[in-house]
Amino acid sequence: MTLAIKICGLRTGADVAAAAAGGADAIGFVFADSVRRVTPAEAREAAAAAPRTVLRVAVMKHPGPADWLAVLDGFAPDVLQTDSEDFARLDVPAEVRRWPVYREGAIDDALPLPDEFLYEGARSGAGETVDWTVAAAIARRGNMLLAGGLSPANVGDAVAAVRPWGVDVSSGVESAPGVKDPARIHEFITAARAAEQYT
Repeated sequence: MTLAIKICGLRTGADVAAAAAGGADAIGFVFADSVRRVTPAEAREAAAAAPRTVLRVAVMKHPGPADWLAVLDGFAPDVLQTDSEDFARLDVPAEVRRWPVYREGAIDDALPLPDEFLYEGARSGAGETVDWTVAAAIARRGNMLLAGGLSPANVGDAVAAVRPWGVDVSSGVESAPGVKDPARIHEFITAARAAEQYT
């Protein structure tokens, strides 16, 4: 299985170009309160630098229906990523994939999980690493995108320990909050690809 790699919190065409050149499978744009927040129009313009084979992900947190429709109409994402409970009140077209977010401590053995989902630390975008032993058990239950505290230095170990379907990084490839570093993006993708033998 090929490891899915998502670079999140992109803001400019240069960010997107660096992610695409490195071989990222998905690019994430944040539409929630964050230093990385963009408008639908900004995201659409930035994403134009990526080939259509790269998934465009709208990253939200507890959006209202109007907020989601503005992103859907203005950005036209391939994927919506938001908290799992949010999907119950949102009208998501069938052609848009769903990546519900589950945070550390919120999943037990009785909780049914979807085919694809994201697992991260207790606070989104805070760079908090999850317990990889716990994450490894959860990863066996579906296509799990592992997030939280990943960086070029530890993504190889994370892939080997957790064996996730994919990995997601944002602050770990930045030179300052919200400022992506093309070299770190390249290093992250290279390290993740080198660890694919473990998945």
